[in-house]
Amino acid sequence: MTGRVTLALAVVAVALFAAASCFAAPKLETGAAAPGFSGTGVDDKEHSLEDYKKAKAVVLVFTCNHCPVAIAYQDRLIQLQEDYESKGVQVVALCVNDRDGDRLPDMKKRAEEKGFNFPYIYDETQESAREYGATCTPHVFLLCAKRKIAYQGAIDDNNNPDNVEKHYLRDAIDAVLAGKEVPETVTKQRGCSIKWSK
Repeated sequence: MTGRVTLALAVVAVALFAAASCFAAPKLETGAAAPGFSGTGVDDKEHSLEDYKKAKAVVLVFTCNHCPVAIAYQDRLIQLQEDYESKGVQVVALCVNDRDGDRLPDMKKRAEEKGFNFPYIYDETQESAREYGATCTPHVFLLCAKRKIAYQGAIDDNNNPDNVEKHYLRDAIDAVLAGKEVPETVTKQRGCSIKWSK
């Protein structure tokens, strides 16, 4: 077995372990009021939930730079914002990780490289993740127009976009915009565990 294959298998094993270890039951119930958040964006401006009060729905996703699962979803988040912006939906990405490569300077680089079309915000206090009960990157929370939790968990059912069969988040957004009941309000989040400050 070559060194490259061994390394690839090790990366996959670490990602699978992280995904398995970061699942936890929801802290907030469906229909609960969404906590606020604040932090500094890659635009060097201070952001809060109040900034998006005109949005019909807010997709709040806890993510980061380093996690292979989070990276796998970056293009999908860009596409999501593009597809739903005209419908009044706002994607907001939050990073809370206390880890080299995930703090604001590196977030700025990633946002520019990928052309993020949504706010990317650093909450160094990590308070937002604690309030929402976020455990993984990515871990998504859909907030309805009344800013109540309408959905939480995974974005979809497969890290590989070509193999996705269930579009949990998109189905939830469509239901919220149509004033209908969300088909699945909670799914298992997966990804790398949030890197908490010691």
